[in-house]
Amino acid sequence: MDNNIAKRLQSLRERHTYLTDIFAGKHQNGVDMLGKKLTAFSTLVGSCEDQYAELATVEDLFAYVEHRLEKTLEPMDRVRIVRHPQRVCLRDILENVYDNFTEVGGQDEHSLDPSMLIARAVIIRHSGKKTYTQSVMVIGQEKGHGVEYRNGGSAKPWGNAKALQYMNVAETEGIPIHAYIFTPGSYPIEDYPGAAQQIARNLYHMAGLSVPVVAVISEGGSGGAEAIGLADRRLMLSHGYYSVISPEGAAAIEGRSKSGERATPELIEYCAANLKIQAEDNLQFGYIDRIVQEPALGARPWHFNFFRYLRQEVIRATDEVVISTRKMPILRGLALARHRNPENNLDNLHIRWGLSVAAKTRLVHRRQQKFLRLSRQAAHDKRPFLTKTAVAFLDWISTPWVTFKYDFYHKHQRQISTLMEEINNELDILKNRIFAPWHKLTRRLPNRADNKAKELTALSSWKGDTRSHNWNYISPRYKIDRAITCPNSKSYGCLDLWGPDLFAEFAGVCSHCGYHFPMEPEWYVKNIFDAGSVFEFNSEIEAGNPLDFPDFSERVAQAREKTGAKSGCMTFKARIDNTKIIVAMLMGTFRAGSVGAAEGFKFVEAAAKAAKKRYPFLAYVHGTAGIRIQEGTHGVIQMPRCTVAVRRYIEAGGLYMVLYDTNSFAGPVASFLGCSPYQFAVRSSNIGFAGPGVIRETTGMDIPPKYHRSYRALSRGHIQGIWDRRQIRANLKQALLTIGGRNLYYR
Repeated sequence: MDNNIAKRLQSLRERHTYLTDIFAGKHQNGVDMLGKKLTAFSTLVGSCEDQYAELATVEDLFAYVEHRLEKTLEPMDRVRIVRHPQRVCLRDILENVYDNFTEVGGQDEHSLDPSMLIARAVIIRHSGKKTYTQSVMVIGQEKGHGVEYRNGGSAKPWGNAKALQYMNVAETEGIPIHAYIFTPGSYPIEDYPGAAQQIARNLYHMAGLSVPVVAVISEGGSGGAEAIGLADRRLMLSHGYYSVISPEGAAAIEGRSKSGERATPELIEYCAANLKIQAEDNLQFGYIDRIVQEPALGARPWHFNFFRYLRQEVIRATDEVVISTRKMPILRGLALARHRNPENNLDNLHIRWGLSVAAKTRLVHRRQQKFLRLSRQAAHDKRPFLTKTAVAFLDWISTPWVTFKYDFYHKHQRQISTLMEEINNELDILKNRIFAPWHKLTRRLPNRADNKAKELTALSSWKGDTRSHNWNYISPRYKIDRAITCPNSKSYGCLDLWGPDLFAEFAGVCSHCGYHFPMEPEWYVKNIFDAGSVFEFNSEIEAGNPLDFPDFSERVAQAREKTGAKSGCMTFKARIDNTKIIVAMLMGTFRAGSVGAAEGFKFVEAAAKAAKKRYPFLAYVHGTAGIRIQEGTHGVIQMPRCTVAVRRYIEAGGLYMVLYDTNSFAGPVASFLGCSPYQFAVRSSNIGFAGPGVIRETTGMDIPPKYHRSYRALSRGHIQGIWDRRQIRANLKQALLTIGGRNLYYR
C-alpha cells in the first residue's frame, strides 16, 4: 500500500473513532455507514484501479456526514468533544500559532506540575519592509492527547502557583499574557498552599496585572478556569464549554446521588442542556467577548486553517486591549475599527504592545470596571426606583465630603498630631532632667516603699463576672429538654450536655473539649455587635433563577419562606464597641450559603460602601457550599467579580477581614474570601476547596478524617487564627484596633 494512502486511511480511522466516541451511541446509522465504507475501501484498496479517486470519495463522504452531524450537536456532545484525546491541546497551539517558543517552569513529566504548561513565545509581524518580534507569556493547562501524567488538565495548587509566578515575570518584563484554559477543574487537594487558597491568590493578582491579558477557553471548568481566566479579553472556542461545574457533578447534586453511585446518562444530558454552558450562551450573557469558530465537530491537530484563524484572533484581541488604553477617543476608535475588520491580515499590521505608566493604570481600571459590571442583570433588584435614586444621590453628595474629611482634613490633622507628639516627647525628656534631683530625694522618703509593697501584695479587684454569659440572643434549640452527646465524646470522654445549658449559657460550645456546635446566623448578628447598631441595606435584592433552571424557582421560594431572607447574603452596617463596620454575611441556612448573582451583587455593593465610608469590611461566613450551580456562569463569574471589588477596597486603604464558621467550601473560598490578608476561623469549622464526596468522585481517593478542619488550614497558612465563638466580639475589637487599613475613619 502506498505510504500516503496508508496515512490518509489511518486519519479516516481516527475520525471514525472520534465520531463514535463523541456521539456515544447517537446517530448510529450515519456513523455505522461510514465504518462500512471505510472497511470496504480498506479491504479492496489493493485491487482498486484508481486508489486516490476512491479514497477521495470516502473522504468527501466523511466531510459531508461530519458537517451534517455538526448541526445536531447538543451541549453534552460538546463536552465530549473538548475532553477527547484527539482535541487540539496547548502544545499544538504553541507549535502552530506562534513562530517560536521555549517551555519554562519545568518540562513534560519532569515539571513541578505537568498539567500547567508555561512557555515564552514570540509572534513575528511585519510593517512594510520592517520585521517586528513580539514576545508573550503563554500559560495554560495541558492535557496532551491522552497523556496520563498530565492529569487531564487538572492543575494542582503548585501548578497554579507556577502560573502566578510567571504572570508576575511577564508583568516585570512588560509583555502580554495569553492564557489557554483546558481544564475540567482544579485538582481538589489541600496540601500546601491549598487548592482554594492558591486560586484566590491568582485571582487577586490578576485583577491588578499591568500587562494585557487574553484568555482562550476550550474547557472552562469552574475555579480551575478562573485561576488563569481573569482577563481583559476572553475568547471561547465554538465547541468549548464554560461552566460552574461539570455536567456529571451537577447531575450528582440534582439526583442526590449517594456515595459511589453514578448519575444516569439522561440526567447528565439534562443538566448539560439546562446549565447553558455553550459558547453562544456565554456570549449572550456577556461573560466572553468573542467566539472563535472551529471546523465541523471541533478542532483537531490537522486543522491547520484553524490555527491560522486562531493566531489572527489572539493577535486581534491583544491589539484591542493595547489600543483601548489610548487616551484619545478618536484615535482609539479608528484603530479599533481597522483591527476589527476580518479581511485585514494582522501579521502585516504592527501595533506596539508596550504600555506607558499611565496606560497601565487605565488598563487595570478598565479590566476591573468590566468585571464589576458583569451579571448585574441576573440579580433581581427589587428596590423601588425612588430608593435607588435616593441612594445614588446621597452617594453623590457624600463622596466630596468624605474625601475632604478623610483625605484632606484628617491627613493634616494627623500631621499636626504627629508634630505635637514629638514636641511633647522632647518636653517630657527635658522635664525629667529638670526634676531628676527631686525624684531622687522623694524616693528616699518613708511610706512610699510601704505603699508600693501594699500595691504588689494586695488582691486585685474583680471587675465584671465573665464566668456566666447573658447573651442578647439565645438559640431556639435551648428548648431541647434532653441530653446531647458531643461528637468528640469517644475521643475525649465528654459528658453528655443538657440542651438548655448547651444552646443558651454555653453558646453551643462543649464544656469539656470545646467542640462548637453550629449556631444560627441570628446568634452572631445579635451577640457580636453593639445592641441596636445593626442596620441592613440592599435587602430587596433577591436570589432568582436567571437560567430558568427547571423547578429551581420553587426551591428558592421555599428557602425564602423557611429563612425569611431573600438571598444567601445579608449586608449590614453595625458597630463593635462604637467602631462602625460593614459586614457581608453568607448564611448557611439559605440554600447552604451558595453564592449566585444576587449574593455577588450585594457583596460588591457592600465593599464599595465600605470604601466610600472608610469603614472596615468583614466577610462573616456562617457557611457556604460554594457557587450556586443552578445559576451556571452567572454564579461562577462572581469569583473574579467579587475579587476585583475586594482588591479595589484593600488598595483604597481599607481593612478586609474574613471569619469562617461551620462549613466553607469551593468558589467563594477560592476567590473573594481566600484573598484576604486577615482570615480567621471559628473552632470546629471546616474550610476547603471541595467536600469529601467531590474529592472521592474526581480523584478516587478517600480523604482522612478531619481533613478540612480549621487547624489544618491554620497549619498551611490559609488562616491566621482560630477563635472561640464566645470570644469573637473581643477578638474582632482587638483586630480593629491593631491590624490593617491606613484609610479607615478611626485610624
